[in-house]
Amino acid sequence: MFDHKFVIASMFAASVAFSTPSFAQTTVELQGDVKVVRIVEEAGKRVETYAEPTQVVPGDRLKFTTSYRNGTSELVENFVITNPLPKAVLLTDAGDFEVSVDGGETFGPLESRTVSLPEGGSRPAMLADVEQVRWTIASIAPGASGQVTYFASVR
Repeated sequence: MFDHKFVIASMFAASVAFSTPSFAQTTVELQGDVKVVRIVEEAGKRVETYAEPTQVVPGDRLKFTTSYRNGTSELVENFVITNPLPKAVLLTDAGDFEVSVDGGETFGPLESRTVSLPEGGSRPAMLADVEQVRWTIASIAPGASGQVTYFASVR
């Protein structure tokens, strides 16, 4: 039986798990959010909408968003946001972020990542191999805010 409540809880927990590798980065406020993507018909056109994920099933597309805000009077540079993907989801799109397929040891574009094979050797990484996504925000001015997003589907 598919446990919807567990999946929803794990998605929310992962959407608010961030790494802040330097002391200066603790000055930026972070908020995670996850929505389920629904396609509705409006005026004869298919429109993408976002709803609370009260119930999800395998194949549902999810939008994970991390909002950030610099609440200080100081410029913050090279701010890093790292989001682990919940085990219950699969990254569906490569985006404007780096990925890790080795538990966060290394990051880079998906096309530069490889996965070691049990029998030896390696293969190019695929979306299904991604365990974490990471963005580096070049600078965040005092009082400035923004968002980063990735899409995944329920396994």
